[in-house]
Amino acid sequence: MEQLFEYISKRIDLSKKVKEFTRSISSSRKLLKGDILISENQLVNKTYFVLDGCLRSYVFDSSGKEHTLQFALKNDWISDYIAIFNKEKSIQTVECIVDSHVVETSVIEGIENIFLKFPQIESMHRKNLERHVVSLQKRILNQLQLNSSENYIQFLKQYPGIENYALNYHIASFLGITTQSLSRIRKGILKK
Repeated sequence: MEQLFEYISKRIDLSKKVKEFTRSISSSRKLLKGDILISENQLVNKTYFVLDGCLRSYVFDSSGKEHTLQFALKNDWISDYIAIFNKEKSIQTVECIVDSHVVETSVIEGIENIFLKFPQIESMHRKNLERHVVSLQKRILNQLQLNSSENYIQFLKQYPGIENYALNYHIASFLGITTQSLSRIRKGILKK
């Protein structure tokens, strides 16, 4: 929990009461590679803060092709926010792609109450969501405006060290390309 508190303390002053309440609504959880935190068609009531490791969210299209939506590395948050905010079943799967350690927090019982008791946490959370929205919009713009090589370079900037965790098909599915195209892009970048 101390790593989470350190992360929060960089953004707001963190009182002893906030720490105590956060401990009461959160739990630390060690995960193994392949563990699923959220499954498709599940009701979602938790968010996850990554202390160590790497998680990813993905969906399948109508033809069964897998698409990676997000990676979450150290100090990132991940969940199916569509399911949470729209109060509907998940369309995403969130899985551990390497052994990881997370802090999981209940949204309804926990986060909603912490916002009421400690408005500065709600402000911080809103800023995190704003950064997430900006990141998603940049990703969409990159897909529309950049060629595959430029998009890959931006991806590496957004997720430094991701190649130590993610498999090639995870990265390719995030970028919307084949694994063969990813290999060609990497070779082309190495030649420069």
